[in-house]
Amino acid sequence: MKALVLEDIGKFAMKEVPAPQPTAGEVQINIKAVSICGSDVHGYDGTSGRRKPPVVIGHEASGIVTKVGSDVTKFKPGDSVVFNSVKYCRDCYYCKRGMLNVCDNGSCYGVHTDTVHLDGAMCEYLCVPDYIVYKMPDGISFETAALIEPLSIACHAVGALNIGLNDTGIVFGAGIIGLMMLKVLKTTGCRKVIMVDLDQNKLQLAENNGADYIIDGGEDVPAKIKEITDGLGADFALEAVGVSATITNALNSLKKGGTLVQVGNVSQKVELPLQTIVSNEIKIQGRYGTATEYEIGLELVSSGKVSLDDCLSVVAPLEEGQKWFDKLHNPKVVAEEGLIKVVLKP
Repeated sequence: MKALVLEDIGKFAMKEVPAPQPTAGEVQINIKAVSICGSDVHGYDGTSGRRKPPVVIGHEASGIVTKVGSDVTKFKPGDSVVFNSVKYCRDCYYCKRGMLNVCDNGSCYGVHTDTVHLDGAMCEYLCVPDYIVYKMPDGISFETAALIEPLSIACHAVGALNIGLNDTGIVFGAGIIGLMMLKVLKTTGCRKVIMVDLDQNKLQLAENNGADYIIDGGEDVPAKIKEITDGLGADFALEAVGVSATITNALNSLKKGGTLVQVGNVSQKVELPLQTIVSNEIKIQGRYGTATEYEIGLELVSSGKVSLDDCLSVVAPLEEGQKWFDKLHNPKVVAEEGLIKVVLKP
């Protein structure tokens, strides 16, 4: 089969490699679409340290079941499917409590470190355990289905909140995860959703997706939020950036007793306004990845409650992978071309 192999930092090559065959409990999937994640780009340039060459990367994908191993009864050849980006064990302390996303033995597809090598989906065929596979509803394209993984991350983040009909929420960061959190929030009945970012094009897209207010992150964000909320502050904030400035703004924009859901984690350490957290009794909840929210994401799209069309910037053949990784690695090009999600087709 053909595969896009990361051979060196910043360098891909199309190669012929053996097609994997399903073992007991596995399904073989003919990959029809695979999306480039931001973490893939950080692997391509070597900054993450989690995609050591050589490796086939890619974990946001969809396809058709072509073979099934013994003991597989839920799927058959011809089924259109998506799959969880993480292969979890189902046996550790956390898996047994439904916290599949923080499995002690979990591994993400398309990752190569000193201890893990699990090739990913930028290839023609991939074998995965049947318990991480989900059937695609009718009417969803493979390209759209390749975006269900980040949508499920947004669902997991929003799921941390007990949202009331009169609540006001803020999303910090209008990238792909922030935009999808906005889309999910608009299905909850939340009264007001405010989007904060520095990029005017992203803010415009957020407004097009129903953001009730958009705020330039370079302004005095907490003051703007207080104006909108009659001096109280927001009920909750979802932070999808992960740097001190935006986290501080988020905490200072909440009403007393408010909740911050922290999703962005680009920084290993940040400074926090501790007095604000304590004296205002702010709750902070970390949210990582996705557990079982794939089904929720698929239902939101198939029902028409959420559209991902405006997130899909480019569909290109897998052979053009190098070109699109190079573009996504260049912030100027990303801004000029308005790139959000690039999907490759093997």
